[in-house]
Amino acid sequence: MLLIRCPYCGDRAEIEYANAGEAHIVRPADPMAVSDEEWAQYLYMRDNPKGLIAERWRHSHGCGRFFNAIRDTRTDRFVMTYEMGQPRPTIDSEAAAEAAR
Repeated sequence: MLLIRCPYCGDRAEIEYANAGEAHIVRPADPMAVSDEEWAQYLYMRDNPKGLIAERWRHSHGCGRFFNAIRDTRTDRFVMTYEMGQPRPTIDSEAAAEAAR
């Protein structure tokens, strides 16, 4: 079983959570001013890296709150979780190596 740390509730089983996509996507300030192509880019195009990615998660069967997480897509390990509104943390090479194990 995979445990995920909710920054509000602590460690819980993965079945309590729902992935809500890539984190830190900035909505256009004036959606009516962007082209259809730019709007489609905002809505649908996401990074899909091999390695660390910042994602938004929801503790849907717990507190119901959203939070962000840094997860390694190669191992499915969570490097860290943090509350919404906090900036994306800088992950050093040591933490990245730990996530890969």
